[in-house]
Amino acid sequence: MTQQRYQNGKQVIKRWDDVFKAVTAEPRRQLILSLSDAHPDETVPLPESAVNPNVPRDPAVLRQKLYHCHLPMLSDHEFITWDTEPLVAGRGPRFEEVAIVFESLQSSATDVPDSLVFGCQRLEQERQDGFDDPVAE
Repeated sequence: MTQQRYQNGKQVIKRWDDVFKAVTAEPRRQLILSLSDAHPDETVPLPESAVNPNVPRDPAVLRQKLYHCHLPMLSDHEFITWDTEPLVAGRGPRFEEVAIVFESLQSSATDVPDSLVFGCQRLEQERQDGFDDPVAE
């Protein structure tokens, strides 16, 4: 029993480490959000779906970083699947493990510190919607 709890604990720690590693880079966060907005069986085009609309990047540079860094990392952890021609990404078998981080943030946007909201279009919108919703009051 103790050995099983130990193994389960190690597995859960590794999964959380994988999730938090996945969300440490902006292109990965944007891609996860884009996939969350898409139908579960759809793919999203890249690099467009990995761009922060407030801070556009050179598409050629982003495409290269996606191809060599971000997409392999997300794919290795089974958060996404991806193809090269055309360059697209879809939800992987463990996608929900990483998507829940953003769903949780969005559902509590009114409680997120201002320093993490302003400049993030999605959280700004969620916060505004929360303030406009009479049920939330």
